[in-house]
Amino acid sequence: MTDATGTSTDPVLVAVSHGTADPAGQARIAALAEAVDRRTSAEVRLGHVDVQSPRAGEVLAGLPEGRPAVVVPLLLSAGYHVRVDLAQAAAGRSPVADTMGPDDRLVDLLALRAREAGFLRGHHRLVLGAAGSTDAGAVADCRTVAGRLARRLGTPVSDAYLSAAHPRVGAAVAALAGSTVPSTVPSTERPVIVVSYLLAPGHFQSLLATEAARAGAVATTEPLLGASGSVPAELADLVVERFGDTVEGCSIPGTTARSPIASPC
Repeated sequence: MTDATGTSTDPVLVAVSHGTADPAGQARIAALAEAVDRRTSAEVRLGHVDVQSPRAGEVLAGLPEGRPAVVVPLLLSAGYHVRVDLAQAAAGRSPVADTMGPDDRLVDLLALRAREAGFLRGHHRLVLGAAGSTDAGAVADCRTVAGRLARRLGTPVSDAYLSAAHPRVGAAVAALAGSTVPSTVPSTERPVIVVSYLLAPGHFQSLLATEAARAGAVATTEPLLGASGSVPAELADLVVERFGDTVEGCSIPGTTARSPIASPC
């Protein structure tokens, strides 16, 4: 649809990632955006909150005057980047959809990644490794995902973080591996696998693998998007669903976009 000036009135899906300097991570996020584009009739544009360009605010500012948009975070939980960076970028212009997590489709994919790494129930112990946040709600979301993954796989899953929150990954792995200090020798008694609760390759995935191995883990899974190959359909579908839910909420007169940020539609 278009208005009297010929400007489309169909909302643009502005997918916003954290951003990374890692070429592999950039490629995987771009692949996710392309997969989303194939699943929706909406125009899809990709932006970032840090490291990469264009930034989310630049993408929004570059849209034709009067063209509506919905910002969809390619982020797993609603921490600082959502509540501050994206709130400022949207600045009342566009609603910001819910983050990708928590969601059972992510749990399904995490379970698959664990099995790909050799997980055997009753043999391995699991740690869900996340980036970490100073936002208590974001940490609670990660803990929720760990609990759902534990139920899915039938074994306890400890949540741990690389920064900002506790316990840290190294400490959590060392505790389960039976050591209170990092070790260069992986434990063979109930070996520990660290399940990566990160979206794409990059600095945090590399750090996670390094800290996990140093603390005695026998493996760290690939991030949700994997290192190569086809984009998991559930991730692209999840982004499209977050967009659709927000557009639907905005189509009801007198309402605004739903949590985490209620911006005018």
